[in-house]
Amino acid sequence: ESGWIEKERPACGPMDAICKPLAVAICTSDVHTLWEGAIGDRHNMILGHECCAEVVEVGSLVKDFKPGDRVLVPAITPDWNSLEAQAGEFFHVNDADGNLALLPSNISPVDACMLSDMVPTGFHGVELADVQFGDTVLVIGIGPVGLMSVAGTNLRGASRIIAVGTRPVCVEAAKK
Repeated sequence: ESGWIEKERPACGPMDAICKPLAVAICTSDVHTLWEGAIGDRHNMILGHECCAEVVEVGSLVKDFKPGDRVLVPAITPDWNSLEAQAGEFFHVNDADGNLALLPSNISPVDACMLSDMVPTGFHGVELADVQFGDTVLVIGIGPVGLMSVAGTNLRGASRIIAVGTRPVCVEAAKK
């Protein structure tokens, strides 16, 4: 069952930030959470973990951000256990200097949400695989994360990239 629950506003620690969502994207893991029996019994969970936001408060040790900054928030760094994160109010980001990225004014928050999960997830997989110049790489799955894995392997210099999935894809377009 899904619905709204009330939570208290999170506290801002010395290295943290409190942010107000500008655009929040839903992820397949959120769908799995609601799908009956997908990951077991869940209560009191806040869904969503991909967003762009406005900084409203920073801790005393935060150096790179200030209230009013528009930021990209990578997936899984905020305290999504707050209603505020989903209700367009406020949420907590641990270690703001390490977990936020300034959002240029010419990029819309809705468009930039793609950068909060799909891009870093695909690129992180490429880093974990330690793709090197000249490698042959197989990417299984060509959804958004798979396509970002293709792009990441290309950036790391793979000489041959094989993408396997059920949707047609143009590898040359994915390399650009």
